[in-house]
Amino acid sequence: MILTKAQYDEIAQCLVSVPPTRQSLRKLKQRFPSQSQATLLSIFSQEYQKHIKRTHAKHHTSEAIESYYQRYLDGVGRNGAAPVLLELANEVDYAPSLMARIILERFLQEHKETPPSKSVINSMLRDPSQIPDGVLANQVYQCIVNDCCYGPLVDCIKHAIGHEHEVLLRDLLLEKNLSFLDEDQLRAKGYDKTPDFILQVPVAVEGHIIHWIESKASFGDECSHHAYLHDQFWSYWNRFGPGLVIYWYGFIQELDCNRERGILLEAGFPTDIVTLCHGRASP
Repeated sequence: MILTKAQYDEIAQCLVSVPPTRQSLRKLKQRFPSQSQATLLSIFSQEYQKHIKRTHAKHHTSEAIESYYQRYLDGVGRNGAAPVLLELANEVDYAPSLMARIILERFLQEHKETPPSKSVINSMLRDPSQIPDGVLANQVYQCIVNDCCYGPLVDCIKHAIGHEHEVLLRDLLLEKNLSFLDEDQLRAKGYDKTPDFILQVPVAVEGHIIHWIESKASFGDECSHHAYLHDQFWSYWNRFGPGLVIYWYGFIQELDCNRERGILLEAGFPTDIVTLCHGRASP
């Protein structure tokens, strides 16, 4: 799904001050029925993450942490089964999983002689049964399962979706009888930063030669695409030559402006592939 900048801005504007809930996503789908659920979810998640980054600092002052922790203690003191942490996160407009981390760290600081390590915190968030307080464990669990943008559950889902699309791309390359090296093979050869696939024989896509393909199971917005250009794509271009990026959930049309310089954007596997040695790839 390729959107113009104006279309993207219209969707993004609807997400201002919208809580990161599945109900909000359903409303977004009703507002933009022509857009796919996957595209809207990707935009929804990216816009919310931008908001969290902008407001992150105010939630981590010592005053804010003590206020949140006291409100947590007061809330569970009245009713330990109520979703105290989840409601607190929604009230102050902060991601539930990140609120759970704040309260968990503060709880462990109070009950442990030494400050908890990051790995211990991460392990407890992945498996709240490790938390040495049953009420807090349940509160953290509620935050994790009800957060659709952050947390270990979301991380696992994103990793699985990313892997699924890399497998899909691999299958499509094999179907077209295109010879390639994947990321693991390239790293075995000593490359540190590599695209998902290097074509052993370059191909032409829409009249442009490409040597590599990168799979992104997300929507290509300005923020993420410019970061990828800086951190990944231009490095690939310098080392391997021109290439293709597939944003499986679409991208902003105006971002596809580097074709002549050697980076193409597509919203799916290209249908018009010409192999330089053997003519058009098999359909």
